[in-house]
This record gives sequence, structure tokens and C-alpha cells, in this order.
Amino acid sequence: MKISKDDLGRILARFNPWWRGDAIPDLPEWHRASFREFFSWVSAPPVHRAVLLTGARQIGKTTLMLQAVSELLKRGIPCSNILYATFDHPLLKLAGADDVLEVWRERESVSAAPEFLFLDEAQFIRDWGTWIKHQVDFQKNRHIAFTGSAMPLAEANQESGVGRWHTIRLGSLSFYEYTQLRGVDLPSLPEVRSLQELRDWPITRFRRISEMSSSYVPHFHEYLVRGGFPQTAQIESVDQAQRILREDIIDKVLKRDMTALFGVRRILDLEQTFLYLCMHDGGLLDMGSLCVNLQVKRPTAQHFIEILEAAHLIYRLPPLGYGKEILRGRFKIYLTDAAIASAVLLKGRSIIDDPTSLGIATETSVFKHIFARVYEQNIRFSYWRGKKDQEVDLIAETGNTLIPFEVKYRAEHIGVRELQGFYEFLEQKGCVRGYVVTKSIHDFGIVFGPSGTKASVIQIPAPLLCYWLGESEITQNIDDMTTV
Repeated sequence: MKISKDDLGRILARFNPWWRGDAIPDLPEWHRASFREFFSWVSAPPVHRAVLLTGARQIGKTTLMLQAVSELLKRGIPCSNILYATFDHPLLKLAGADDVLEVWRERESVSAAPEFLFLDEAQFIRDWGTWIKHQVDFQKNRHIAFTGSAMPLAEANQESGVGRWHTIRLGSLSFYEYTQLRGVDLPSLPEVRSLQELRDWPITRFRRISEMSSSYVPHFHEYLVRGGFPQTAQIESVDQAQRILREDIIDKVLKRDMTALFGVRRILDLEQTFLYLCMHDGGLLDMGSLCVNLQVKRPTAQHFIEILEAAHLIYRLPPLGYGKEILRGRFKIYLTDAAIASAVLLKGRSIIDDPTSLGIATETSVFKHIFARVYEQNIRFSYWRGKKDQEVDLIAETGNTLIPFEVKYRAEHIGVRELQGFYEFLEQKGCVRGYVVTKSIHDFGIVFGPSGTKASVIQIPAPLLCYWLGESEITQNIDDMTTV
């Protein structure tokens, strides 16, 4: 369908107020931690590639792009050389990327300086992968940034875009970012850029930090129920924040995106599958039980889970091992944000008073923070389950090194008895270090396991772990985080 150039011009003029010398309205001055990496790839990429900013809906991708536009304008890039277009707009989607660029070049006198294209929701561009590839290959003067809330699995069969774009995965707000966005007044903590620094702390410092950081706990619990989405994080009413989050996920992602991008027609079955996963967040996925309870066939359920992961709603963790160990094992499912389950299941603030639900939400948040910190590195995440159903929640595997994390978010003191499976894993796998994530702000410091244990173990309260992991603006290697 052909859209008139006049109509396209009016739409683009509205999305690009800098063409007429106007400021970008309602643009926050505060930047996400990912802004530095994103802007460096936009302005001066180390190699000639586009940059893909991917993540769930309402995560802040558009804001990040517009902040990059603002920074380019401050640095003297001609306003006519910068184009922003969102292909979520029905007319831009119908027109297509080539017509949009043609109208831009006819309307604005582009100078010899580099051109900057910011393309929002690029998954709605027809054959987006091939189009981006050709732009990168043949338009050397163009810097291209594009976003996607979900990239269709069908595109996997398309001509490869490897080497044509660099991917930055934007997750929900870290606990640190959440406190900054809400302007929470908390005692200043010492900067911890890697967890290995804690191994050099004296006992007195652990105690001092424990005493001064108790006020972090209620804000952490609030963060777990309010969520790490910028819009909902700023709403005072938790119930209203969760209602908006629920509507965004159910109405926009499950009912609209899944139909438009993945061709899903059995939306009710997909929604019920997602509700089932919300009820089993942080647990092992029993495909047989899921299929029986929801009355769906295994291939259908498997397809639903794959596209939910592609839409950035869930993570899947395999069991530790290779080959047949993986094929026989069950995946562990985490939601991409701890607040999703309570929002979708209408639990409100009740999870704070439910130790089991609060522990699950904390484990989900801990995994999200660790994953966000090291996703660019060659890190493999898994879990471990022993013969007596003893389990280690999360294992980061880098090279030949296994680094286990166990979440024990319970009121009582955590001792050797509660960590038998954890210490069994350390001994069995020959690990030299491990981390136990605790609830009590006083369960903080280096601990000594059973006699003969060689591994160095640190207990660290979940609010402090999530705060410090989210504080750094530069993604670091897991070895930088955890090396002895």
C-alpha cells in the first residue's frame, strides 16, 4: 500500500522536532547504565556495524534512543542528518523503511556529515534483517541504531546478519537504577565494582556495612513488587503500577505482538501457558504437567515457551552438563522481572508477607542482575540438582570454572546444615569460590564450611548484591566480579 509523501512527511516531522529547532519533549536527564555502551556504538562504533537495542516492551529503549539523539545534537551533528522513525506507527509500517528514508532525504537537506538513523520497533520492517544488512554493507556513511521488543523466530532462516550489527540487551531496571530513578534517600555504600573485593574486607567492615544498610531492605521489597520498568517504577500506587504492567504484557505482548510477529492464533492457550509459568517462576518446568493441565500438545507448548523467551518475558536455564544430561533434564524458568508474576496473578503487595513468594521473587531478581552484568561475555548459566534432590540455584560457567550462587532468602540464620547441597556441589566439582545470597542484612561476610572444604564462600544479603551489581555502568566479565 502506497502512503502519500505528504502524510509521511507530517508524521516524520512530529517524531523529529529537532528538524524545526524544537527540544525533545519530556526527555529525562537521568541515563540508564547501558547508555554509555549504546551511545559509543551509535557515535563511534569500533567497527562498522549497526547497533540493535533489544528488550521487553516498556523497558526504556525509545528513551535511550532519544537521549542519544539529544547528545548528538549537543555535539554539533546537523539536525537534518538525524532521523527517528517508529515502525510501530501503522502508516510507517505500511510505507516501509525505504519510503521513509526517501521522504526524509527529500524533506531535509542532508549534509556530508555522517547520517544517524534511529529505527524503533524494527521487527515491523519487512525483511528487516536483509534490509539492515544491505544498509550496513552499502551505506558506509550511516550510523544505524534499531530496537526490537521481539525478533521473530522465522528470521532465523533469513540471510545471516552476523557481523552487521552489535546487540545490546536492555533489561528491566536494576535495584540501583530503581533507587536512582525514584530519588530514594539511602545511606551511601562503598563502591564495589567486583565481588572479589569483598574477600579482602576485614570482619569489622562487614559488620559496619550491615548496620548502616538495613534501610535498603524495605526499598528492595518495594522494588520486587513494583517492578523494574521505568514507567511503573515512578507510579506511587503499587496496585496501579502492577495494573499497567499486567495490561502491557497481556494486551500488548501476548495478544498483539504474538499475533503480528509470530502468527499465534491460539492466544488463550498462549496466555494460559504464560500464567502457568508465572505460577512456577524460578521452578523446574515439567512439560508433561503443563500439557496435561492446559490440555495442549507438547510441540505447541514447546513453541509457546520459545516465543515467550524471544519476546523477552522469560529466561530458560538448562541443568548443568552436556549432551544427554541436557536432553534428559528439565529447564528452570525465570521471568525477566520479579514483579511480573505478582502483577499478572493479581497478588499486589501480598508477596512481601509470604516468605515463599518473596524468596522466589528474590531469586528471580538475583538471576536477572547477574545475567545483566555479564550477558555479553561467553558465560553459560545453568543449575544443578543432586541425587537427593539437593539443588544449587544458579551456576555461572566460564571456561573450566564453575561459580555457584545459592539464594537462601529466609528469616532464620543460614548455617552449614542449610547449605549441605551447596557444599556437596563445591566439593564434587572442585569449585574454589561460591556465593550464598541471604535475607538477613547481618548474614554478610566470609563463611567457613565443613571441615576439609577448600572453597571460599561469601554470604551477601540480596539487597546489597543487587545494588552493587547494578551500580557499575560498564558490563564486566564474570571473572572480574567473582575471582578470588
